[in-house]
Amino acid sequence: MRKPYTLLVLLLTLLAASLLTSAPARAADNGSWSVFPIASAVAQRPYFYLSADPGTTVEDKITVANKTAGPLTVRLYAADAYNTVRDGGFAVRTLDEKQRGVGAWARPAKSRVTVPPRRSVTVPFTLRVPEQAEPGDHVGALVALDEKVDAGDGSLALGVRRAVGARVYLRVNGPAVSAITVERVRISHHQPLVPGLGDSTATISYTLHNTGNVTLDPRVELRAEGLFGRTLLARDLTGIPSELLPGQRVRLTEPWRDAPQLDWGDITLTAYAKDTRESASVSFFALPWLMAVVVAAFGAVGSVLGVRWFRGRRGRARPSEPGPPSPPAGPRPSRPRSSPSARP
Repeated sequence: MRKPYTLLVLLLTLLAASLLTSAPARAADNGSWSVFPIASAVAQRPYFYLSADPGTTVEDKITVANKTAGPLTVRLYAADAYNTVRDGGFAVRTLDEKQRGVGAWARPAKSRVTVPPRRSVTVPFTLRVPEQAEPGDHVGALVALDEKVDAGDGSLALGVRRAVGARVYLRVNGPAVSAITVERVRISHHQPLVPGLGDSTATISYTLHNTGNVTLDPRVELRAEGLFGRTLLARDLTGIPSELLPGQRVRLTEPWRDAPQLDWGDITLTAYAKDTRESASVSFFALPWLMAVVVAAFGAVGSVLGVRWFRGRRGRARPSEPGPPSPPAGPRPSRPRSSPSARP
């Protein structure tokens, strides 16, 4: 019998280091081909930095360079960028996803190009900004996708399509609003069963939301206070995305080693970027498992005893039932007054 064969086509947008980080000016490269803006009169551009008014059109050119020994055919398309929910990484929409910004407004002059070995091809493109386009930053990429899928052997074949994209940073002229919020702050404790016998850790999770219309480079401060305002933890967090795009949400976590095993306090997260600052807090109550069980048991016993005591007291204080009413008393005859006797 033939082995079951499954083809998993994974669109890997292999955006090279120059695309994913603020590296020096160089092309987005995956080793086989690279994509980059055509050089300006001054210098090579790492990305497309464009500015336009609503209702206007921008024209530019993109270059695809083939580094292999054979011809390369790629599909060119524009895509919207977004932050991945898990870690805030920079990513772009696939060819089959709906585009709403740069991906819908930009159009290469050719949808497919064939690049000879060790050569490059330059393709013009236009970007038409709608009249109703919102002011602020609109980020995307011009992507060169190799539509060829290579299937492997075995019971599970893995097909891969690779793509490289050159970032497009478009600023639509108008009011720029910088705003960020911290949402859904949560804390989960991992306590030892017996106090002092084991490590006590906690995980703090939160969501950063860019509610403005410009790209932010946020920073986050974490502060934890216990009873009586004692500072338990104060640090600047790492792993924050360096580019939080407008409208994007990112769910992040922060470990807390040596978290308190018995305490009651608050955790405050403060996010800030240029011209914006916002905080959010959550309360926590740290209690070891064994102590929690003991407290719960005492609480249950106390509740039962309290109910019995209340019922017994209410039974003793219950008033006696009233007897039948007495018959009304009849009228009493009045005694006639004696007249004073006359003296002789």
